Amino acid sequence: MSIQVSFELSDNDLEHFRTMMKTAVENASSYSEQEVLSRAIAACNEMKQADLPDFVAKRMHSLEALIAAVQDVEWQMPDDEKKEVLSSLAYFCEPQDLVPDHIPVLGYVDDAIMIELVIVDMSLDLDAYEEFCSFRKTEENRRGDAANVDRESWLASTRNQIRSSMRKKRKSGTRRRVFGRIM
Repeated sequence: MSIQVSFELSDNDLEHFRTMMKTAVENASSYSEQEVLSRAIAACNEMKQADLPDFVAKRMHSLEALIAAVQDVEWQMPDDEKKEVLSSLAYFCEPQDLVPDHIPVLGYVDDAIMIELVIVDMSLDLDAYEEFCSFRKTEENRRGDAANVDRESWLASTRNQIRSSMRKKRKSGTRRRVFGRIM
């Protein structure tokens, strides 16, 4: 039998997590892009090896998708967007948690909250990247062996269209950013 526990984070609660993220970003500013990615990947791998509660495991896909988006050469993430994603991943470079992970079930509550806040903050970026991946896979399947012929051309037009749509949504304020970039 499972139960559902819901809670609401007030502005004061969110401020606490913003402070944690700000500290993580400041600490990670001395790391290279590759170090941030390596540490975030290591944190994901460590969480996968743990007996994660479902509420954390369900969020791991999105966190891994952000990492993949930064590393995907064909997505060609612009530097400003890459910097935002890396800043969002900075928390996962920190060895110190609010609640130590070794505490069964509860040890990952802070991680789940932070992952959820990062996902909310980066939702347009995630949606755009997942749309691009879906298009790429569909085209690879449709084109078969010819998928590599003029590949950059057919990827570029869709990539540009997806990014343009994402930026319009961002400018129109269709989402509220949690970590203070847009409020």
